[in-house]
Amino acid sequence: MKAAPVYAALAACNCVRQTLVHSGQHYDFNMSDVFFEQLGLPVPDVNLQVGSGSHAQQTGQIISRLEGVVLEQKPDVVVVYGDVNSTVAAALVCAKLLVPVAHVEAGLRSFDRTMPEEINRLLTDQISSLLFTPSADGNENLAREGVAADKVHLVGNVMIDTLVRMLPQTAGRIPPDLPSRYVLVTLHRPSNVDQTDWLGNMLRQLSEISDELPVLFPVHPRTRERLRHVGFNGHNRTLRLMDPLPYLDFLALQTRATAVITDSGGIQEETTYLGVPCLTVRENTERPVTATMGTNTLVGRSIPRVRDEVQKILRGETKKGTVPPLWDGHAAERIASILAGA
Repeated sequence: MKAAPVYAALAACNCVRQTLVHSGQHYDFNMSDVFFEQLGLPVPDVNLQVGSGSHAQQTGQIISRLEGVVLEQKPDVVVVYGDVNSTVAAALVCAKLLVPVAHVEAGLRSFDRTMPEEINRLLTDQISSLLFTPSADGNENLAREGVAADKVHLVGNVMIDTLVRMLPQTAGRIPPDLPSRYVLVTLHRPSNVDQTDWLGNMLRQLSEISDELPVLFPVHPRTRERLRHVGFNGHNRTLRLMDPLPYLDFLALQTRATAVITDSGGIQEETTYLGVPCLTVRENTERPVTATMGTNTLVGRSIPRVRDEVQKILRGETKKGTVPPLWDGHAAERIASILAGA
């Protein structure tokens, strides 16, 4: 979702040759291949086929397998996205080989170093040559960390580029039995779903919420496995456990939701753009602009707080947000212009 608009913008300028490398870190069809299809990305030139594993295993395998690709291709710049293990692994390979790294979605900070993603963000930003930030707080964070200002470019949010482009296509993705009002849920972070007591309590709370309006819950593979440990294997009429959804299908549900409960980063941004109330089940967020300007509310891991905030939304006490500056669908064009002139 982040690479697609940048790839397209660089292709449109017709001034660079691109090699698309897929780490294989996300390997489930509904979480990988179908995204390439729906977003119009070509088949990757290289697939490292890393698959699952611990953070160390994934990072180590990507480093080992990507090095030969970089040595063979001799790129002028390598573009990395977000904060996953692939991001920091690719950045480390390129830094060792003296190949410039451009980090898309730079400068985001949760200030929680127990999060693996925070470590990935910090390390990647320190060794990148070009840092493309989605919001002004990213620039502030990088300045505080001593990153030279001439490396940093406030370009806006590429996730919103994809959302703007794909939104018209969601009309044909609405399920015929979709309720008029519903809560949409995603949970996948280990700090949440690996805590089986918490997860069991959250499922019970979602069941109670579903007594008032339906709850749709596309279940991440990691979460599905944890639900088996909790002993929750099915759903009732109003709490629907679903398989992971392709991007367009999930976006169709998101645009029409009464509220979204999530621990995802990108969904905080998408709901802010869409004006949909979002309850983020985390103690912190690396995207604070979604809470200070947007429709996002941090509820921590307090299950009673989730219930209370849902009740507020049902009473019409929704948070009125605005769309942050430069979240206009043109961030990738700004990135392509900078890369082409680099």
